[in-house]
Amino acid sequence: MYDDVIIDADAAHGLLAALEQQLGAAGQSYDLVVVGGAALLALDLVQRTTRDVDIVALARAGELVSAVDLPDPLLAARNRVASDLNVPAEWLNSGPAEMLRLGLPDGFETRWTTQRYGPALTVRWASRVDQIHFKLYAAVDRAGKHLRDLEALEPQRDELIAAARWTRQHDPSEGFLEPLRQALAYFGVEDVDLSD
Repeated sequence: MYDDVIIDADAAHGLLAALEQQLGAAGQSYDLVVVGGAALLALDLVQRTTRDVDIVALARAGELVSAVDLPDPLLAARNRVASDLNVPAEWLNSGPAEMLRLGLPDGFETRWTTQRYGPALTVRWASRVDQIHFKLYAAVDRAGKHLRDLEALEPQRDELIAAARWTRQHDPSEGFLEPLRQALAYFGVEDVDLSD
């Protein structure tokens, strides 16, 4: 485990700008779809530190494609940035990429914020609404920072209900349902039908 290397939005943008330079020098270009702490920082939705930039998918020719196995040229550029800036190579990773296979929230692609760092790198930051979905899902399993992020996003009742129904598509088990209800109750949302 390593310390948080992204202390604010400027640090996230700096790493990605360096990545764009490395990609451009190698004649490569990528379009990344990013969720998690770095996205929250970049969109000024929370103020905290994070270890990494989490890629949930790659955007290619108008479609989202799997980022489970990041392309070798992207990994090589990431590793050069890590070496140059003395940060762990995992500063850019695809830890949450399995969510694409399971299904992102409806309308996800209509809500993201697109940022171009140059001709070699575009980043699509997940929206506040979608982060509520992801953070509720994560908070049920591992409260901690995910619950704090969710609190900072100040979710409304309807947003939490939509997020809860989405999480049930990812984990329909009875073992997940009770802690999900507890998480909703923490935000004052009770007596919601979450059955299939």
